[in-house]
Amino acid sequence: MSGLLSVLSVSAGTLLAIVLFVTLVFWYVKDITQKKHTVLRNYPIIGRLRYFFEQMGEYFRQYFFTGERDEMPFNRSTRGWVYRLAKNEGGTIGFGSTYNLHEPGALVFVNAPFPVIEEEQQSTPPLTIGEDYCETPFVARSIVNISGMSYGAISRPAVRALSRGAAAAGCWLDTGEGGLSPYHLEGGCDLIMQIGTAKYGVRDADGRLSAERLKALAAHETVRAFEIKLSQGAKPGKGGMLLGGKVTAEIAAIRGIAEGQDSISPNRHRDIASADELIEKIAYVRELTGKPVGIKTAIGGWQFMNELCEAVARRGTAFAPDFIAVDGGEGGSGAAPQALADHMALSIDEALPRVVDALIESGLRERVRVIAAGKLVTSARAAWALAAGADFVNTARGFMFALGCIQALRCHANTCPTGVTTHNPRLQRGLVVADKAERVAHYCRNMNKEIEMIAHSCGLHQARAFRREHVRIAQGFGQSIALNMLYPYPQTRA
Repeated sequence: MSGLLSVLSVSAGTLLAIVLFVTLVFWYVKDITQKKHTVLRNYPIIGRLRYFFEQMGEYFRQYFFTGERDEMPFNRSTRGWVYRLAKNEGGTIGFGSTYNLHEPGALVFVNAPFPVIEEEQQSTPPLTIGEDYCETPFVARSIVNISGMSYGAISRPAVRALSRGAAAAGCWLDTGEGGLSPYHLEGGCDLIMQIGTAKYGVRDADGRLSAERLKALAAHETVRAFEIKLSQGAKPGKGGMLLGGKVTAEIAAIRGIAEGQDSISPNRHRDIASADELIEKIAYVRELTGKPVGIKTAIGGWQFMNELCEAVARRGTAFAPDFIAVDGGEGGSGAAPQALADHMALSIDEALPRVVDALIESGLRERVRVIAAGKLVTSARAAWALAAGADFVNTARGFMFALGCIQALRCHANTCPTGVTTHNPRLQRGLVVADKAERVAHYCRNMNKEIEMIAHSCGLHQARAFRREHVRIAQGFGQSIALNMLYPYPQTRA
């Protein structure tokens, strides 16, 4: 019996060796005869290791070689901060910070010698959007809210978890340009319905804006406002991109497009080609729906805001947007051409103060609420935005981290390992909606709490009292400059 087993073992080993030899010969011939890859043609078989390590390089860098503050787009320290807030573990660290206060651009808040003690602290009040200018104004309760992420760009369980978590935390959820799905409505949270350039979810059979669809959406009590998206930080000058592999039958039905085909939005609204046409569209949608209407845009310079404010001055404040969501060029949670993602539009650090200044100069600052977005995933960055002049902060990737995102950089490929941006049921299984909804709520609540903590340390009773003089920006060489010196408050034009 043992002899037979020995023979079988030898035979199996020989067979395995033959299979391995034949496989190597096959790959050798394939590599040396192909004409596409020079490395494989010159170094058959061995050259394949180069492509393997190139593909795996980002994972090795992420987990083994980069420092806590080195990685992009978000370093490990920042991601860890968000994870702790989402898990309700607190933001306490030991033995000092790894944040480099001498690096140009570093934020330094001006601490008060006598901070506000607990019994004198006040809750940050809600703000009303669209008051006196629409039938149903929106009372927004949270400073931090969920930026636009379409169902399609993110998965069904991700949308469900965001909806439930937003309802628990009292923040709003922006639908993104992919239309309103049943999963946005599931949690009963406040929703901002985004109108993208392709009019997904609000289009007629010819792809034009549908009055009937707008009225039907406005009839949902939880749809609190509408947002006309002109551009976004990930790809200013380019419409939304959802590759065909992620366009399921359900998503196609919600958007009003064909299943399995690339969903590429136009790079602008075909019916909006000027500031005057924009404010006309804002007034039209507001009158039709009775809800506040704002815009979302990245900023490339001062011309747009000047033209917008001048158009409002000609027509009257009733034509002004009820809010402006300013997206920095560093924003973006989905697919984008690298040429645009890397080089198009101003950073939120420069864009936000300029937008606020334009509104102050034109006398519209009290009329128009300002929402800031663009890598504002930590309480310190959100507090800076309030000091720069924002009323609210939107974040997409912060809430993606709360859902379990590990920054695998596979958002566009339908292979997200955490189930956040994939429609593969096997991968979605890892995203447990009830658990992640709790993390979404924890992240939102703790962000608001830490923003208030920073305000109290600056001697402010509540977070809406932030001003530019409460923040300094490191310039290098051990020096910093106050934000109100870098961007002085302008005077309102007579």
